[in-house]
Amino acid sequence: MAGIDDKLLSAKKLGINVPGRNLVEALDVDFLRGEFVAVLGRNGVGKTLSILTMAGLRQAQGGDVILGDDNIFSMPRSAVATKLALLPQSVDDIFPATVLDTVLIGRHPHIPRFQWETDVDRDIAFCALRQMDIADLAGRDVLTLSGGERRRLAAAQILAQSPAVYLLDEPTNHLDPQHQLDVLTVFRKAANDGACVIASLHDVNLAARFADRCLLLFGDGRWELGTVDEILTEPSLEALYGTPIETIQWRSQRLFVVAGNA
Repeated sequence: MAGIDDKLLSAKKLGINVPGRNLVEALDVDFLRGEFVAVLGRNGVGKTLSILTMAGLRQAQGGDVILGDDNIFSMPRSAVATKLALLPQSVDDIFPATVLDTVLIGRHPHIPRFQWETDVDRDIAFCALRQMDIADLAGRDVLTLSGGERRRLAAAQILAQSPAVYLLDEPTNHLDPQHQLDVLTVFRKAANDGACVIASLHDVNLAARFADRCLLLFGDGRWELGTVDEILTEPSLEALYGTPIETIQWRSQRLFVVAGNA
């Protein structure tokens, strides 16, 4: 059983609403050190809003989010940024900047005011770029990157932030299959090394491969949480996505295939 020191982020009776709809009701979850939690559900059920609320960027319709020992809604954003990093669905680049300068933004929460990045910060930034296989692009202007390269740069930026908690909103956006595996492998290792990773995903098979637990959001207030083996079943996934799903044994893994309406 996890101890209190293993609870890095907690949702306490958290409510997520939009006008006219109650998306998530009384979410009560402890997110633990060393685990990868996948958030699954159809479009519009509140995955992004839940992640933004747990990041403290959107007010909840009831309940609290506890980061470490503190209520995230009462913490200065600078303090939040030393413990929690958010990868949003998309990032807009307005001004030209190099790839290295962009990933160094992730170090800013750890740099005292009126001071510059140190060699240690640059080493951490280059390490993050290498993990995302874009170190050779360090001198490139971000405005010249492809969508997939920019997505991996955004992931490198939050790796350089070195938080205890990673909130990832569709981290595999714009990535080809191999880079999807590569990026999730990096965050799986971060969890293995003691961080907590919470990621919204559309691919159930990626969730089954990388996650320890899954949080299912149904969009009508209901939610379910369980280990991958417990909760990724044909009945639960059919109820979640509203379409027939079949399980196929392949090598030593289960693969989930949509078998519904063409």
